[in-house]
Amino acid sequence: MIDLRSDTLTQPTKEMRDAIYTASVGDDVYGEDPTINKLEKMAAEITGKEAALFVTSGTQGNQLAVLAQCSPGDEIIVESESHIFFYEGAAISALAGVQPRVIEGVRGEMDPVSVKQAIRSEDIHFPDTTLICLENTHNRSGGSVVSLDNMKKIYDVAQEAGIPVHIDGARLFNAAVATNKNVTDYTQYCDSVQFCLSKGLGSPVGSILAGDKKFIQKARKWRKRLGGGMRQAGFLAASGIISLTKMVDRLSEDHDKAQKLAEAIEGMNGLELVNKPDTNIVIINIENTKQKNEEFLERLKQEGVLAVSFGEGQIRLTTHYDVSDEDINHAISAIRRVVR
Repeated sequence: MIDLRSDTLTQPTKEMRDAIYTASVGDDVYGEDPTINKLEKMAAEITGKEAALFVTSGTQGNQLAVLAQCSPGDEIIVESESHIFFYEGAAISALAGVQPRVIEGVRGEMDPVSVKQAIRSEDIHFPDTTLICLENTHNRSGGSVVSLDNMKKIYDVAQEAGIPVHIDGARLFNAAVATNKNVTDYTQYCDSVQFCLSKGLGSPVGSILAGDKKFIQKARKWRKRLGGGMRQAGFLAASGIISLTKMVDRLSEDHDKAQKLAEAIEGMNGLELVNKPDTNIVIINIENTKQKNEEFLERLKQEGVLAVSFGEGQIRLTTHYDVSDEDINHAISAIRRVVR
């Protein structure tokens, strides 16, 4: 079965499995796990931040960023289809007690003027705006890359207002590889950043949260409060080190496969591309096939390909390490058979 549902489905490589098996470990709650310490130091250097923290997931990393920088009753600015707003179970409200101020973006990019206008003035009736969140790449826009120019303009607005910026960079390395930039070209425009070691980077578990030392100290305490203090977590960190040293450059292969898939789908009967992929996600509209999502996905499954519903009349396909060129060819043929 060719699984194009998500890049979260990657299996750890043999090198990762070997590193996990042989990892040197200690108690990370005591700060004594050497492999965790090595990973966090490496991640801080890669993002150009003072410190970093290993966390269980991208969602946990994002929530720690909100908890460490906001207080109950505050307001944070988010894009209307961002992961923090759309896919994290209203955790910003349930855990941090903050409310979202939602701005509709274009391919994940918020208008800097709209962001500036959304910042609350000093008024007894208003909440305080205490965080601005960006997402790069932007999942619901088909893995689109939020431009450096857009990020800089929003960061400048935030700096002027004295408000920190957080990047949900679950797939930030995809953005960097797609644009042939360094990760620091993006992280220079934020105060905190989260990125996943899973997804395209292939680790089975874990994300990184990075920022200045004071922020990470607060985030570490919040991680503990949420039950995220891990003991011999170096087994997981060992895989994360392989992700950062061996799995970044190859992301371009995933992007090329997504492009190949999109180009083939564009000419197929009844299908319409929702996005021209910047990275590894392809979204297609199937409404003209007269098939419901469930029917389309089931027929595709019978052809040996798995995909995922992405809203009414839309299907998402995601390339990753475990999808070969041959698999892409098979998927293209399978989709043709489903729509003919």
